[in-house]
Amino acid sequence: MLYVKYYLYFQVMIKISKRRFKNIKEWTKFALAIACVVVFVVYFIFNIWSPVRNPISVVVPRGASVTGMTNYLYKNNIIKSKSLFNFSIKLNGGKIMAGEYELPRGAGAWTIASMLSHGRVATTTITIPEGYTIIQIKNMLMNVPYLTGDVDCNKDLPVCNLHDGDIFPDTYRIARGTTRLAVLDLARKKMLDVQKSFENMDYPKPLKDWNDVMVLASIVQKETPLKREMPIVASVYLNRLNINMRLQSCPTVIYPLTKFEGDMHGAPLLSGHLKIDSPYNTYTHNGLPPHPIANVGRDAIRSVLKPANTKYLFFVADGRGGHKFSRDYSEHQKNHEIWREIKKELNK
Repeated sequence: MLYVKYYLYFQVMIKISKRRFKNIKEWTKFALAIACVVVFVVYFIFNIWSPVRNPISVVVPRGASVTGMTNYLYKNNIIKSKSLFNFSIKLNGGKIMAGEYELPRGAGAWTIASMLSHGRVATTTITIPEGYTIIQIKNMLMNVPYLTGDVDCNKDLPVCNLHDGDIFPDTYRIARGTTRLAVLDLARKKMLDVQKSFENMDYPKPLKDWNDVMVLASIVQKETPLKREMPIVASVYLNRLNINMRLQSCPTVIYPLTKFEGDMHGAPLLSGHLKIDSPYNTYTHNGLPPHPIANVGRDAIRSVLKPANTKYLFFVADGRGGHKFSRDYSEHQKNHEIWREIKKELNK
C-alpha cells in the first residue's frame, strides 16, 4: 500500500538522522522539516492525488456496501487506491449514506469518503409560487429532473389527498433524488406550521373558521400580486360579505372553468363564462366558495386577518399592475371606462 511505503521510508530517514545529528537544535530543525514533508505527502495522497478532473455526480444506492462502492469508484477512475479510500471511510465512521453526490473537481479519497460517510448529498431548490393550485404544483414537480417518483398515491395518507390551501408556497432546499411526494408532504407540513402561527388572531366578521380565512386569502392571492394592495382587496370582499353582496371575483369563475387548474393559458374570460354552474362561482352564488381556489402565502393570509379599514366595495385594474378602488358603483363605472381605454391602447 502506498501510504505504508511512505511511512516506512520516513521511519528509515528518522533513524539515519539520529545517527547523523548530535546537536539537538539541528535534530529539531531536521525533524520539523521531515514533519512538514510528511504532512504534505499525507495531504497530497488524501486530498490532491485525484483522477477527478471535472465535477461528477455519483449515486450511492440504498443498501449499498462500502466494498461495492469502493469497487465502483475505482472501476470508474474516481479514486486512485481502494485501500486508501477504505482507510478514509474507516476514519470517517466506517459507513456510507445513500443519495446523489456532486463530487467537485480534484476531490481526493478523503473528501469523497467524508462526503459519503456524512451524507453531504447534492441539493437543489424547489420554488412553489404563491397562487398556484395543486394541479399546477404537481405539473411543475413532474418537470423537475432531480426529483423521483410520482405526485399521486392511493394510500390513506394526508399527502395522497391534497386540496388547494393545504400547501404552503415557498422555496425548499432538498436533496437530489427526493421523491415528489416527499416534497409535497414537506410543503403540507409547512402550511400546518403557518396555520399555528396565526391561531391566536381573531377572525374578522363574518368569517367563522380557518377554512373561511383560507378561502378569502386564496381569492385575494389570485386578485393581486401586490403585497401593499392585499389588505385593501381583502377589505373590499369583507365589506361585501357583511352586506350580503356577491363577491363577483373572476378567479372563482376561472377555477371551475379550468377544471380546478386555475389557468386559462392565455384564453380570454368571456361574459358567458360568468354563468358557469358551480358553487365556486361568486357571480351566481352568495358568500364564499366552499374551499380555497389556490395555495397562498403569509401576506395573503395576514391581509384577511388584518384587513385595511375601508368602505370600498369595488375595484378594477389601473393598467400599471395595481387597482383603482371605489365606494359606489358610479365611481366604479368611471374607473372601469378608464381601464377599457387602457386595454385598447395595450391591444394596439
